[in-house]
Amino acid sequence: MHPRPSRRSALRTGGLLAAGALLPQLPVAAGSAYAAAPYTGEWSPVPKILARIRPPAFPRRTFAITDYGAVGDGRTMNTQAFRAAIADCHRAGGGHVLVPEGRFLTGAIHLRGGVDLHVTEGATIAFSPDPRDFLPVVFTRWEGTECYNYSPFIYAYGERNVAVTGPGTLDGQARLGPWESWYRTSGLQGPDQSLLRRLGSAGVPVAERVFGDGHYLRPKMVQFYRCRDVLVSGLTIVDPPMWTVHPVLSHNVTVRDVTVDSTLYNTDGCDPECCSDVLITGCRFNTNDDCVAVKSGRDEDGHRVGVPSRNIVVRDCRFSGRWGGMTVGSEMSGGVRDIFAENCEINSPEFPGRYPVKHALYVKASKKRGGYIDGVHIRNFTGQNVERDVVFVNMNYNGGEGGTLPVSVRNIHMDRMEIDGARAVLQLVGLETDHLRGVSLSRSTFTGILNPDSIAHTDELTFRRVYVNGQELPSPRR
Repeated sequence: MHPRPSRRSALRTGGLLAAGALLPQLPVAAGSAYAAAPYTGEWSPVPKILARIRPPAFPRRTFAITDYGAVGDGRTMNTQAFRAAIADCHRAGGGHVLVPEGRFLTGAIHLRGGVDLHVTEGATIAFSPDPRDFLPVVFTRWEGTECYNYSPFIYAYGERNVAVTGPGTLDGQARLGPWESWYRTSGLQGPDQSLLRRLGSAGVPVAERVFGDGHYLRPKMVQFYRCRDVLVSGLTIVDPPMWTVHPVLSHNVTVRDVTVDSTLYNTDGCDPECCSDVLITGCRFNTNDDCVAVKSGRDEDGHRVGVPSRNIVVRDCRFSGRWGGMTVGSEMSGGVRDIFAENCEINSPEFPGRYPVKHALYVKASKKRGGYIDGVHIRNFTGQNVERDVVFVNMNYNGGEGGTLPVSVRNIHMDRMEIDGARAVLQLVGLETDHLRGVSLSRSTFTGILNPDSIAHTDELTFRRVYVNGQELPSPRR
């Protein structure tokens, strides 16, 4: 059970508490949709990971929200209709809660086990711009620190066999709400952001870290917390207030064929945090931050929870985002290992984004975070017009933030990359006290590169058949 905030702490911080037919197009059959490939060497774990990842199955029962009084006119609030349909579906043993054609305005949606929230073609779930519609507070994680805050727009805690599926749309309507005015460090969010980090670093009990009403920490769009057997599929997700798809401490997660179009700052595409056995496939990310960012908690609070992210496969995705295409960190205090990303495209002309990706691979760590990253494997990445360095591994993120914890980053392997246009190929920043170790780049071609690589405190760096502007790179001397 997650901790409950005391009434005293809730009052002190202004938080609120409360107890709180045949359908062939729907996901009804269990089983992995991906055959194991004959991967070898450092990629040899992938077939076993994929074999373990099985999307959830649901009975062929349906519960249309319109049968519970929902009106798809874009003005009527439908929170109670969603709640009733989900409750009946769960009590019946599971099935599909159907959102038919129309625009359905709602507050927070809390999923239960055995429920697939299916947004049909022509249907949009539009989330209220009023923060009060995402109260009472729920147990969540905000930038890697546990707390109580506004409910994510779609939320599940401790459930098994849960899904949100398309082909319809989730519209966060973030531009209509106050979220943009909150996020700026110099704005309303900044003091609460700093307060939460201090509470986490000081080990204040989570039950006393209550935000929500009267505070300004933006909620996530879709969050599965301590869930198993999760599917997010076929959706278009637009204008989230913060991170878009955020599974936390969850196992057996599939995110497939999802398009994310986000505009506010800090609106990552998909952030698996402290998760294992995750597949992100066939997705398109047009984000105002990182596209995919693997995380595992922040600073002392991340060490307290102490659960790594591991066995994560990303493939066949298109990345257009303000920062990293494939990212690890910066919240990585619980550790990250065995990450595999392949067959992805950066800044595709067929999927032009609002911002060019700054780094195809972006790894962020620091001595404030501590922790480790061991085993990030990238291959078959193509693309163009990378704004900065194709690969940026930075163990001194944000100048180290005054931290003193040991940090380890090792075994970063990249193969068969083909990128046209970037400031440089590599920027590798190890630390004098904690070197970056074991970086390899092989069978790759880079053109339109403006500057040489920048490499500091990096051991065991190797190049094999790497060409930059037509010239083969020799491996650095040991």
